[in-house]
Amino acid sequence: VLVSMICSPPQNYPLYIRSVPTENELKFHYTVHTSLDVVDEKISAMGKALVDQRELYLGLLYPTEDYKVYGYVTNSKVKFVMVVDSSNTALRDNEIRSMFRKLHNSYTDIMCNPFYNPGDRIHSRAFDNMVNSMMMQVC
Repeated sequence: VLVSMICSPPQNYPLYIRSVPTENELKFHYTVHTSLDVVDEKISAMGKALVDQRELYLGLLYPTEDYKVYGYVTNSKVKFVMVVDSSNTALRDNEIRSMFRKLHNSYTDIMCNPFYNPGDRIHSRAFDNMVNSMMMQVC
C-alpha cells in the first residue's frame, strides 16, 4: 500500500493524490489530511532551524497499527505526505528519503512548465508515470 499526496500552502488543499490499491481510498485521504496537522506541528517546532539546515525530510510523522505516515516539506512550504504499509520492512528511512527526493524533483519539473499554473491540480502524464513506477517498486 502506498499513498502519495502533495499539498499547496497555506490552505493545504491537495494538488495531487494517488493511492495503490484504491479499495480504501477514502480512509487514506482521511489519514493523509490528519497527518498535515503533524507536518505543521513539526515545521513550527523546528522553526528557523528548518530553514538553516535545509533539511526537508520530516521523517516518520506517526505510525498506526497498519501504516506508517512520512512527511516532507519543500522550501516553498509545499507538503508531501506518503503512507506505506507497516508490514513492508524492506523500506528503510533512506529509501523513503530518496522517494521524496524523486517526487520533489518531478514536482519541480512540473513547476518549470510554462503552461502549468501554480496552485492548480497536477495533471501530468510524466509525473503519473514516475509515481506509478515508484509505487510498483514498493508494492
